[in-house]
Amino acid sequence: MFNRLNFALLLAAAIFSGCKIVPLSTPSGFSHFTGLADFSKFSRSQNENGETVLLSPEIKSAISWDQLVVSWNAEAPAGTFLKIEARAFASSHATKFYTLANWSLDNKLFPRTSVRGQKDADGTVDTDTLILNQPANAVQIRVSLGGTNGALPTLKFLGAAFANTKAPTVAQPPNHAAWGKIIVTPEHSQHGYPNEKGWCSPTSLSMVLSRWAENLHRPEMNLTVPQVAAKVYDESFAGTGNWPFNTAFAGSFSGMRSYVTRFDDISEVEDWIAAGIPVILSARWDWLLPGRPPDSDGHLIVCIGFTANGDVVINDPATRLDRGESVRRIYERADVIHSWTKSHNAVYLVFPESAAIPENRYGHW
Repeated sequence: MFNRLNFALLLAAAIFSGCKIVPLSTPSGFSHFTGLADFSKFSRSQNENGETVLLSPEIKSAISWDQLVVSWNAEAPAGTFLKIEARAFASSHATKFYTLANWSLDNKLFPRTSVRGQKDADGTVDTDTLILNQPANAVQIRVSLGGTNGALPTLKFLGAAFANTKAPTVAQPPNHAAWGKIIVTPEHSQHGYPNEKGWCSPTSLSMVLSRWAENLHRPEMNLTVPQVAAKVYDESFAGTGNWPFNTAFAGSFSGMRSYVTRFDDISEVEDWIAAGIPVILSARWDWLLPGRPPDSDGHLIVCIGFTANGDVVINDPATRLDRGESVRRIYERADVIHSWTKSHNAVYLVFPESAAIPENRYGHW
C-alpha cells in the first residue's frame, strides 16, 4: 500500500482556461476531476436559435477515461435554460457531440430532460453519464444559453468528473480526524408522500440543503422533499435520480457550489467530514445491510460522520418513519464501501463557495 506522502509526490501540472490545474491522481488512474469557474478561454458565438454558445478548449484529463459526468452551477431566472454537450478525444479521432442535458429551473417553457437514443460506435449516454467503448484522454464541452425576452442564465461553474472504470481504486489510510465526529444534519424520509417514487436523491439533497440553510441563515434553502423533487425531476428519465440535475439545483443558490465526482476511497469521505461537510453517496440499498431483499437500483444516502471505530453514520432516506425507524443509521464500514461500488464511488459535494474544503491531494474535487 502506498502512503499519502508518496501520492502527494505524484504532482503534475497542466494549463487550461488561463488557470493552473493540478491533476493529482493516485497510481490507480481511476478518477480525476476538473472544475472551472473562469470561462474567458471559451469561444463565444450565437447559434441559429439566437442562443449564446460557449465552447471550451480541449480539456486534457489526467487519466485515460471511459466515463464522464459533467456538472454545472448556474443562475437561471424563470424562462431561461441551458444545454450541455460534450465530445471525447481519443488518440485516433474525436466523437460527435453528445447531449448530456437540457436544463432549466422552472421546467415549464423549457422542460428539464436528459436525452435518450444517442448510442453509436463510440459510446452512449446513460441518462447523465457519457460511457465510451474505447478510452479517451480529453473532452470538449459546449454550453448553449437561452431564454425568452433576451434573458439568459449565468454560468457560474462547470465540472468534469472523469473515471476509468476498468482501473482499480486504491485504498488509502483512514483519516482518523473524522472518527467519532458527527455533523448534525436534518433528518428526512423519502416515504409518506402521495406522489413519491424513488425520491432518495432529492431527499438526501433536501437534508444537506436544510443543514446549510440553518448554518448560513438561508431559509430559502430549507425546502421540503417534494419541493426539491420538483426541481430535479428529469422528464425523459421520468424520475429524480439524475445526478447533475440534483447538484445543479443546489448550485443554483447564490454562493453555493455543488457537483458530482468520484473518489478512490472512503478516507476521502472522511476528509470532508473532518472539514465539517456532509457528503451524499450513491450506493446500493440492499448491500448496505446484509440480509435485505435484493435491489439492484442505485440509492442516495448522506454520510454525516463516523463512529469511534470507523463505521459510517448515515442519514438514510429509505426510512419508514411510520414503522418507528430512524433516519440516522450506522452501517458497517465494509458494507458501505461494497455498496458504494455500484456507482463507481460517485458522490455529490454540496457546500458554500466560501467553505474551507479539504486539501485536494488526488485531484478528485
